[in-house]
Amino acid sequence: MKKLFAINIKIILIFLIHCCVAYSAGNGSALLKQDWSFKSFFGTFDRASLQRGYQVYTEVCASCHSMQYLSYRNLAEEGGPEFSLEQAKAIASNFEVTDGPNSDGEMFTRPAKLSDKFVMPYANTEEAKLSNGGAYPPDMSVLVKARAGGADYIYSVILGYEDPPEGMVLDDGVYYNKYMYGNKIKMPPQLYEDLVIYSDGTPATPEQMAKDVTTFLAWTAEPKLEERHKFGFRAIIYLLILTILVYFSMKRIWSRVETKV
Repeated sequence: MKKLFAINIKIILIFLIHCCVAYSAGNGSALLKQDWSFKSFFGTFDRASLQRGYQVYTEVCASCHSMQYLSYRNLAEEGGPEFSLEQAKAIASNFEVTDGPNSDGEMFTRPAKLSDKFVMPYANTEEAKLSNGGAYPPDMSVLVKARAGGADYIYSVILGYEDPPEGMVLDDGVYYNKYMYGNKIKMPPQLYEDLVIYSDGTPATPEQMAKDVTTFLAWTAEPKLEERHKFGFRAIIYLLILTILVYFSMKRIWSRVETKV
């Protein structure tokens, strides 16, 4: 009985923790919600949104935030933004990486290749902190998976800048964000109307840009999501067929057994 009670308590605690994920730690404000195409059981990524999200990351976020686990070749792989191979090569060639040593024992720079990881905005952590008022800009590769609330939390923080409540005093370089843990953030607001020009003609509102870049970050955090969904669906179909076959097999076997009255 005591064990059953302890198990029930654990289940209740887990349930409460999951309920709290939908709220920011600062003041319990419900996170902004979006109908994410990748969230359902059969969810897939919106290719156009992924490509727009990459554009927002490149033009707005990449100057501070790294993407150290992503290679340029990933941009052309199935399940991602699915740029053509030539497009991915062109994207990579816009960046320079340090390589070597060469035959003279010296390091040298060259245009990035598909196999290279995304170029880091800073040489090291200390340089990143120095350039951002002492705050280290987190790597964005798995940011959606690393934050409670996932895509909803990232989307909410991007759009959550407000004037601080009456009586709250913020230090220089600190901003009030309704959804940020503790409500204080050193990154200034980043998205403004028509900040980028989408090649597909989509209006670049802050909400649209936030949705697109969050979709892109959801993919970088889980690039095999579509493959996993397909595998899960096939596994369920397989188990369903197996269950039906086992049921009829058992029914046939037991039909030969005479019951004693």
